[in-house]
Order: sequence, then C-alpha cells, then structure tokens
Amino acid sequence: MRKLPLMASALALAGFAYIGLPGSALAAEPTLSEADFEEAKTLYFQRCAGCHGVLRKGATGKSLLPKDTMKLGQARLEKIIALGTEGGMNNFDDLFSKEEISKVATYIQMDVPPPAELGLAEMKKRWKTYIKPADYPKKPMHSRNWENFFMVILRDAGKIGIIDGDTKEIVTKLGTGYAIHVMKESSDGRFWFTQGRDGLMSKIDLWMDPPMVVATAQVASDARDVAVSHYGEWKDKYVIGGGYWPPHFVILDAETMEPLKVVSTRGVNIDGEYVNEARVAAIYNTPNAPTWMVAVKELGQMWQVDYSDLDNLRIEQINTHKFLHDGFFDPTQRYFQIAANASDRMEFVDTETRKAVGSLETGKKPHPGPGANWVDPKCGPVGATVHLGEGKITVWGNDPKGHADQAWKKCYSVETDGPGLFIRTHPNSDYVIADQTKHPDPEVQQAIKVLDKKTGKIVKTIRVTEMETALAVHTEFNASGSEFWVSVWVRGGKKNWLKGEIVVYDTKTLEEITRIKGLETPTGKFNVSNRVHHRT
Repeated sequence: MRKLPLMASALALAGFAYIGLPGSALAAEPTLSEADFEEAKTLYFQRCAGCHGVLRKGATGKSLLPKDTMKLGQARLEKIIALGTEGGMNNFDDLFSKEEISKVATYIQMDVPPPAELGLAEMKKRWKTYIKPADYPKKPMHSRNWENFFMVILRDAGKIGIIDGDTKEIVTKLGTGYAIHVMKESSDGRFWFTQGRDGLMSKIDLWMDPPMVVATAQVASDARDVAVSHYGEWKDKYVIGGGYWPPHFVILDAETMEPLKVVSTRGVNIDGEYVNEARVAAIYNTPNAPTWMVAVKELGQMWQVDYSDLDNLRIEQINTHKFLHDGFFDPTQRYFQIAANASDRMEFVDTETRKAVGSLETGKKPHPGPGANWVDPKCGPVGATVHLGEGKITVWGNDPKGHADQAWKKCYSVETDGPGLFIRTHPNSDYVIADQTKHPDPEVQQAIKVLDKKTGKIVKTIRVTEMETALAVHTEFNASGSEFWVSVWVRGGKKNWLKGEIVVYDTKTLEEITRIKGLETPTGKFNVSNRVHHRT
C-alpha cells in the first residue's frame, strides 16, 4: 500500500519518475495500492497539473499540497472534484468515475512524487524525421483552398483535425500527441507546429495530399506553447517550445525540428523568492523584432527572448504580475497584452522598448485565449478578455498613439452568465463572441454570448448544444469573416468522442448554417489566413 510519506521503487509515466522520500507513515494517513497510485497520478497529470502544477504548489488553481488538502479531508475533496467550484474549476463527475474521483482525492493528500528532468541529449534521441525537408513538395499537391483550412484540436484523442473552410469537409485527422494545447504557423501558413500536453511537438505540412506530420520532437514531459521566428533573415528559421515540466524553453531548427538549445526558467520571482517550478505558460512571436515573448508563469515575468544570436542569447526579464497565462497583440503588433490571472490583471508590454507599459485590474482571473481587438465608438481601438472566475467581459483601450487617455484603461465591462475561456472577433464582423465554458450549469456552459461592437451590449445568447456532457467552447471566424465556428466538446470518455462537432454560424444573421460532425472532443481551432494576417 502507498502511505504518506511514499516509500517505493522508481515509477515512470509520461516522463515522470518517482524517487523515494524518507520518513515513516502513520496508520491514519491516506493510502493507495501501487496500481491505484499510478492510475491517480496519470489522471492528475492529464487533468489537474495544468492549473495546480506538477509539484502541486498551485498557480491558476489552489495549492494541493498535503498540508492544504488534508485539512479538507477525503469527502470534501471528492465533492469539489465532482461538482467543481464557482471560481472557475470545472466539474469532473462526467469525466471521472466515482472510483477515479476517490483515488484522485486520496492522491492529492499524499506526498508529491518528484518528476524527472529532460535534457538536450535525450531530446535529440527522441527527435524523429518522417519526411526529409528535401522531399517536401514544391507546390500544393491538392486543389483545396488551404489558406482557409481550420486546424482543429481534437483534445482527448491526441489528434489534429484539418477542415476545409470552403467545403466544410474533414480533410484529414493526424496523430500529434496528447491534448494539444496550441498550434502556431510558419510565416506563410504552410507549416503548422503543434504543442501537446505530453511535450511532443509536431510539424505539419498543409501542401501534402493529405497534409502530414513531417517531424516530431519531445521538448518536455508537460508543455503548453510553441512559436516560430517570423522576423527578417531569421524568418521560419527557428521554432520554440515552452515546458511546464521541466520548467524551460527549447529552441529547435524549424526546418528539421532538431533541438538546438535548452534554457531553464527556474529563478527568482517578482517577490524575491526562488521558484523551482517556474513554468512557461505561453510563447508568442513578435512581428516587429527578432524576439519571442515568453510568459514565465510563476515568476510573474515576461521574458523577451532575442533569437538573432543563439550562442549569446539576449533575454529581457520584464516584471509584471503573477501568474501569467495567455495573451495577444494589439492591432499594430507592437503591444503585447497578457493575463496575470491569479492577480486579476491584464499586463501590457511594449515589444519595441522591451518594457512594461501598463497593468489593469479586470476581474477574477482574466483569460483572453487568442483575444479580441476592435474599434469602440468611444474609446477607439480596444482589446478584451473573458474571465475564469466570473461571468464578465472587460474591454480596455489599446491605442497609446491615437487615444492616449484610454490606453491600458478600462473602457467598459459587461456581465455574462458565467465564466469563460475564449473571446473572439474579426475585422469584418459587427460582433464579438464569448463562451461561458467554465460555468457548471449545462444551460450556461453550452451557450455563447454575442456582444455588439457599436453598443457594447450583449444582443444575443445562442444555445450551441443541448447534448449531455457537452460544452460550447472557442470561437473562430473563417478567412472572410462571414462565418464563425464554435466547438461542441463532448466529455465523458471514449464512448462519447465522436459525438463532438463544430457548429457554423452566419456572422451577420447569427443563424446556424451547418454542423460538422464526427469530431473527437474538438476544442480550439485556428484559421490559417486569420493567423497569418493577425486578424483578431
């Protein structure tokens, strides 16, 4: 039986290894069998570590160290896991069985098994080439409009779906690793790089018929984001992946996917405390400089990483607030806007001066995802976010040159019915679309809100699905902005995977056009043309 503290031989899963901890156990302390411990560790890694951390010290989610969880006790922990919380934690009773909930509740009352490291030499051993760059096609091998392809995350299936935005046909599905979090494009949109929760980075060529994975590399045991160099002579030369564990980022050759350089993000946070689990939450290319913006979550710092000289890497460590998560650029592509969601703030960085220029308290745990920019009649150019912790859209000015009085200040906020994950729009749309995925009530989490850009008011609530255990999540527009697509993510295990679908709406009438069915747990999706041309 597993007891607190843990005494056992080395265990490994998805790159994690257990090392025995000294001490003696008391009879009253939580225990799990060897098999149940491994199962609970897997479930925690897949579903909980993203918010609570591999070391369970907390970030977006609360600390789950034994000193905190044992105060709540088994019954209370099981209830929280099953039903979720109003602060933005999803219910897991439709994802975990009662037995699994019980095991996870026990597991988080036990000592943390220290995870394994991953170095450059091991990464190079795991690097795989399926098609050599010399054999890539010189022109598209199909007649489809690949610039209007949608790259769709099929989260739980460990796949990417590629959908033709013109015909609504599923072009192909590709195995890319567990729970893809983000995909980023080459400068022309031909190649896409995916980053999975399992640390696997994949390179996809859209010109092939059908599109194919041409190379992979393992950059971490747990990872979140990826970006490509888009500037000057380094255009499409490098790709970078950010790790949750080990806490580091890795720079790779974008053509071959060979890992080239590893940089640890462990360090001292804005409060002067050393942080071992300083995770890379997000990475973004800066279009106007040879740099990437790297969000080091627990440090409360944006690192602006200059890739023009890898041997003499220049990094500006820009202090902001904790805990950094995700963000997006303003329309000029100069100012980066990122959520410090545990501080209830949006942070603003000038990527030309490489300095922070503003900080705005928005609401409980802002989470813009890819974000939304538009022009407000009163405030001029604005950006916006939804929140993990409350039903609210907050809108701020982001034009310091033309509207200095409004820059980085709140323009207005509007209530929604529940917490959300993503907010999106398009320059050709009169509307902004916000989801409410984090609310536990199906009636709310299955609906999206439509905000009128001119009035700043919610003009419609659209119930996307009424399917059991389904969530409405993540909006993306097509290239012209005439349609917006919303994912129906059906949870509840493999038996429900293929019930997932994408619902397509007319942007002007807000009426449903069609449903694209047969998609395994679709979540985020990215239109090639919109991403290449920075349409938000």
